[in-house]
Amino acid sequence: MKIGKVIVMVVAVLVLTALGYGLASWFLGKPTESAAGTSQLEQTLAQLSTQPIGAGGDAPGDYAIGERLAGNSGKATEKATGFDPAFPEIKWDNLMPADWDPMAAFREMNIADLQDNDPKAQEALDKMRKAWNDAPINTAYTGKKVRLPGFAIPIEESEKGVAEFLLVPYFGACIHTPPPPANQVIHVKLSKPEPALGAMQPYWVWGTLSASKFSGELGDSAYLLSASGLQPYEN
Repeated sequence: MKIGKVIVMVVAVLVLTALGYGLASWFLGKPTESAAGTSQLEQTLAQLSTQPIGAGGDAPGDYAIGERLAGNSGKATEKATGFDPAFPEIKWDNLMPADWDPMAAFREMNIADLQDNDPKAQEALDKMRKAWNDAPINTAYTGKKVRLPGFAIPIEESEKGVAEFLLVPYFGACIHTPPPPANQVIHVKLSKPEPALGAMQPYWVWGTLSASKFSGELGDSAYLLSASGLQPYEN
């Protein structure tokens, strides 16, 4: 699935960031090649995929970095009902054009050969970051009513609560790991502030999706969702 490739891609950026700032030995604590012959990237991906949220984390439950929400697919009918059918569920993969290759920026890179403080590491990071910020949208879903689950990252908050946030497909995106491509981040605007919306809390969100570029400190998004409603996600 494309989203799986995106997670691998984000981990690679994490490795490049560590290399570019001389943090590889601190973050990884392992050589580039282990005795078993696994690469640095493979070791990091394995670490992230099994890392549970700590006591000081941002969301309830045992979400691990990189973990996604299943949505209603495969659930019993009684658990899958209760939403307005005017807002059909979509998958995060639907937001990426079918012919878009999320790994294109990696094709000619050999991350394992990059060393701490290597200028090429920062050059590679800058190249990939630009490619992801400019990631294309799937126009088949713009202007449509949709519903999907994700993790919230507040970006606009007042004494009344959170009015705007970024919705991301997997736990840790933009906070514990670098941002995913812009077509995997949704800028959500609520009709009224939500008083108890926390960072990395899982939610169902529904509304009308449009193409709209947003750029902020936590990442870029290629979509805007004018939300008609949201509710906490329950497994």
